[in-house]
Amino acid sequence: MKKYKIVEVQEKDLEELVRKYPEYIEQGLKYVDHQKRTDRGPLDVLFVDSGKALVVAELKVVEDDSMLVQGIDYYDYITRNIEGLARAYRTKSISIDPTQRPRLFLVAPSFSVSLLNRCKWIDIPISLFTFQCIVFEDNSGEIIPIFKEVTIPSRPQPIEVYTLKQRLDYITDKKVRKTVEDLLDEIKNWDKENILMEPTKYDISIKVSGRVFAYLGPRRKYFIVYTYDTEGEWKGFQINTEEDLNDIKPLLRSNYEKYKK
Repeated sequence: MKKYKIVEVQEKDLEELVRKYPEYIEQGLKYVDHQKRTDRGPLDVLFVDSGKALVVAELKVVEDDSMLVQGIDYYDYITRNIEGLARAYRTKSISIDPTQRPRLFLVAPSFSVSLLNRCKWIDIPISLFTFQCIVFEDNSGEIIPIFKEVTIPSRPQPIEVYTLKQRLDYITDKKVRKTVEDLLDEIKNWDKENILMEPTKYDISIKVSGRVFAYLGPRRKYFIVYTYDTEGEWKGFQINTEEDLNDIKPLLRSNYEKYKK
């Protein structure tokens, strides 16, 4: 293992290093320009990635939450002028696809928890990279940057709340819907205190004393009753007619009696 030491760099040095070693940040990344003038001031570095998307890079040599807003300002400029930039930077080695959504890179030695939490709510392709600069003791003093991508926290998923009306509205046949409503009312009247009907994402769960004894699955022009058959096996019974329903009601009642204890 070669001996090395960690060294500090100035922002202009970091800019030079990312221009020299873009693939150390991401494989296939190519340098395009630096200190590009914009209506928000000069942006640090422009790259193009392996998918031909333009990449805006904002660099800092200290932890600095303001870099997020600066990066978004430059990203806004690049996005608004993407077609002209794609033409202006077209060369034999650089090809920018203006239909590809630009990306934003933030490069700094560290990021605050506040910045990380803000990033998760930003609806643009953003990547964060920490860096260290090292010098091997047995070479001429060349500075080598080491980049590491930081994972942005995931957004908390909203809690989905379902209603009985939503499940019933899935049924388009008015007669079938009325049949389902009547069936639910009838089952509820067996034991108003202990029977609970809970809408799920696709079905209606029917419980007694906290135990599920049936599910009702609404369909467009019929419905399915899921419950235990006479052998104690969980099955789905498609209900198309009143006769189908009359056949299944005794089974539902029997399972209710069994699970209410």
